[in-house]
Amino acid sequence: MDRTSFDTTAIETTQLGQLLLRVAGTAKTQQLFAMIEVDPRLLGPTSNQVSRAVLAQAMNMMLFAQNLSAVPEGARYVAEKLAAGCKVVFDHGALRTVDAARTGALPHGQQAFKRILEPLGFAVAHVYPLKKLKMTGRAYCHLDLPEVISQFFVSELHVDQFSINFQVAAERIVHKSRDPLGPQHHSLLVQLASQKELSFDDAAVLLPALVGCFDVQHEAPHLVDYETVLAESAEMAWISTEGNRFNHATDRVPHVIELADELRAKGYPIKDSVEISGSGAVRQTALKAAMVQRVFLDEKNHPITRTVPGSFYEFISRDKLPDSEQLDLRFDASNAQGIFKMTAAS
Repeated sequence: MDRTSFDTTAIETTQLGQLLLRVAGTAKTQQLFAMIEVDPRLLGPTSNQVSRAVLAQAMNMMLFAQNLSAVPEGARYVAEKLAAGCKVVFDHGALRTVDAARTGALPHGQQAFKRILEPLGFAVAHVYPLKKLKMTGRAYCHLDLPEVISQFFVSELHVDQFSINFQVAAERIVHKSRDPLGPQHHSLLVQLASQKELSFDDAAVLLPALVGCFDVQHEAPHLVDYETVLAESAEMAWISTEGNRFNHATDRVPHVIELADELRAKGYPIKDSVEISGSGAVRQTALKAAMVQRVFLDEKNHPITRTVPGSFYEFISRDKLPDSEQLDLRFDASNAQGIFKMTAAS
């Protein structure tokens, strides 16, 4: 049986399907269900209340599609996978934040996402020092269904660990950042945190706002500031143009090394090597970042366009924990720093 097929009535009779239909529309919802593997435990019947797990899953599915639309080679890979009768197992999404003294209305660093991820049922499972990059990574794993609701790898760039010129330029870039959440959204997050569910109508109000957090919240950067931060951090340069968008979305596959060889033979722009964790249990590789055109401001505040690295698509294989049937959901700091090189400027 073609695993990409699905019963549209199942979408219409599940809480997850109904929520996505309300927020994303029929065509997008059908695309999401055809493309992404959804655990049966997330396909409960409709009711007046939406659990935090279902809301988290709906957000993650929309974010996956958003990343795919930004990475043409990732979209090509997924299309070929669907044509072969397979779906994507969405393992995790990654994003970058700026830990600076001034970030405008947006909370600094990972605080901008902790405030939404924790009410949705996520908690920090592990902290990963990314010392070479002067960053810290945090893996947010869902408390209710850790193996089936995709994780978030939230990295935080520590501006104060760079030169004074870098600090000034970085803060000029982000100091007028907007907060995509309004008072109503904050109120709903407080309610979700305490009750672990929302009414269907409230969930439908909150969901698009949550998705909107994963975007650029600051104004177009000045080219001189971009070049200043690029000289010391490809990661901050990436944030300058891409903000808090998904840096990458990740497909959990059985055999990433074999897959990498297959994709390389097909001409995909894939990383030269596979990153393997110290334990050997986690193996990762990725397609190279899509190159995108972004607007900067020159010294006279006139817009100019440059081509820079955008987002990318990643693959991961996970073994089971020793003497256990549970997957090893951990990450590896060395792996992460190797994968981060995918968005270094060409």
